[in-house]
Amino acid sequence: MSDEPKPGGQLTRDVGFGWFRRVAGASDTTMCPLAPQADSVKTARDVTRTTLQEWGLSELSDDAALVVSELVTNAVRYALYPANRAGDRPITLTLLRIAPHVLLAVSDPSDQAPSPVQPDFVSEHGRGLYIVETYSQAWGWDALDEGGKAVWALFRTGD
Repeated sequence: MSDEPKPGGQLTRDVGFGWFRRVAGASDTTMCPLAPQADSVKTARDVTRTTLQEWGLSELSDDAALVVSELVTNAVRYALYPANRAGDRPITLTLLRIAPHVLLAVSDPSDQAPSPVQPDFVSEHGRGLYIVETYSQAWGWDALDEGGKAVWALFRTGD
């Protein structure tokens, strides 16, 4: 496999979260465990904004904060009501930078694959993955070896 990620439209699961996690250096990685509660969404937004600012990528902050809000909201929902609770696995926000990309990933204890639905703009639910797809270059999910999954969104920096 190549050491360079494919363009967003061609990104596949083998180049997704696992590839970025293996390749990103310690100074290009931020991880934040999150509790399965609603205020974790604000924490995730704050960590995302702070990390991007430290990396000199403040221009991504608004879109990334919106996307991470959607990913963490879904993770909290799945962590509170997993179909098969095989132990308490945490929710974790991970930001990985490999120029010219930043990958945001949120892992949760559920093995249930995310499934986009046609957004109903009147309903309070069902728009999350539509927002993730709209504001990121690409998104996907990976099953984790330890159980659960990571849902990720890729952003391209101005570098």
